[in-house]
Amino acid sequence: MSQNVKDYVAGKVKELISAHSCCAEAKAAGQAWLDAVGTDKEAEETKKLIARLEMDIMPVDGLIAFADSEAGARVFGAEMAKNVAAHGREIKAAGAKYCDCPACNAVAAILEKKDELL
Repeated sequence: MSQNVKDYVAGKVKELISAHSCCAEAKAAGQAWLDAVGTDKEAEETKKLIARLEMDIMPVDGLIAFADSEAGARVFGAEMAKNVAAHGREIKAAGAKYCDCPACNAVAAILEKKDELL
């Protein structure tokens, strides 16, 4: 992996772990990767990071379905859940494949570099 790619991904990982919408597991994987950069554990932690991010990125259809569900209403509140679902439909209509929250945006940017990372 080139230094430019490593620097870019490190910046996106930092964005990810500071995002309010990032889950604890992705934060831990991101921090473990940052801690491993430049060590003999870098390749192993890179594989773990990619695997975690591929599991965690939210497809836009999943976002809409969750926001429209009772669980979504409990998490977001009824009115916000409606707004999130409507937003999901808007971004899907515009061609989005994934949720556009800060965490998912960072994950998508990192995954775009997957082939260069592995």
